[in-house]
Amino acid sequence: METFITHARDFTARIAERREEQETFGRLAAGQSPLALFITCSDSRVVPSLITGARPGELFELRTAGNAVPRYEADRPAGAEAATIEYAMRVLGVADIVVCGHSHCGAVGARARGDDLTGLPVVRDWLDRQVSGGLPCDDGPTVAGAVKRHVREQLERLRGHPCVGERLETGAVRLHGWYYEVHTGLVMAHDPETDHFLPL
Repeated sequence: METFITHARDFTARIAERREEQETFGRLAAGQSPLALFITCSDSRVVPSLITGARPGELFELRTAGNAVPRYEADRPAGAEAATIEYAMRVLGVADIVVCGHSHCGAVGARARGDDLTGLPVVRDWLDRQVSGGLPCDDGPTVAGAVKRHVREQLERLRGHPCVGERLETGAVRLHGWYYEVHTGLVMAHDPETDHFLPL
């Protein structure tokens, strides 16, 4: 924690010393206009701004265990995930949504392997609801095949959210499925025409 505290102090001091930085951060206080909604895993090894080079204010982030997008259900109370998606669509009007899965994903791997999660009842219940069972797990610890299939499913779930569907119909938003390799830094994007993930 001390490292984080030191960095926060240095960051504050750096902003205070540089007029250009003050102006940049001052503009952020007036509001946000992010370019994309970036949905990814809570995993600490996945850092959206590092992967994309995004500056503050450019990404609206939604992080969940296993980068899961809950299905939209009109007759059930919405959760924080649905609220974040709706806000991104109807208030911020982002033009792109990225669902980014990653190699070595503990959540997807646990479901693919059928791990015993008795000692983690909340995690188990979340994964039971949000991550499909029977995902292929024939690719070792990276669980690449299972993660890619999972990303495709999350894109389909997004299409089921009314706030996303209505903007897809008008061409106001585009969906992107990404797969990030933790061990190499490689980013691959889903190609709808071939249904394959190809390097960006």
